[in-house]
Amino acid sequence: QVQLVESGGGLVQPGGSLRLSCAASGSIFSGNVMGWYRQAPGKQRELVAIITSAGITNYAGSVKGRFTISRDNAKNTVYLQMNSLKPEDTAVYYCNWRLGALDYWGQGTQVTVSS
Repeated sequence: QVQLVESGGGLVQPGGSLRLSCAASGSIFSGNVMGWYRQAPGKQRELVAIITSAGITNYAGSVKGRFTISRDNAKNTVYLQMNSLKPEDTAVYYCNWRLGALDYWGQGTQVTVSS
């Protein structure tokens, strides 16, 4: 089992920044992929960004150049730095940990971008 605890969500004005964190604990194995997904009201959950344990990243086109994903393997923590936030970034953001058939999700943290 892997437990994921997210933090850092909140309310921010358009153009502002937020940093999300997700700490993993439990049966952590190397070679995993961690990432962030989001789900806006009435929409399906979508990929935001993922990062492998080797530091290889992949971003959704809508956030490329504005969001940066990083991780600290020693702390089993993944971060999402979100800059130039837009109202359409409003969603519940979920942390994900994956290794083969093992797939775990955090409970989500709300990000609201509004003036």
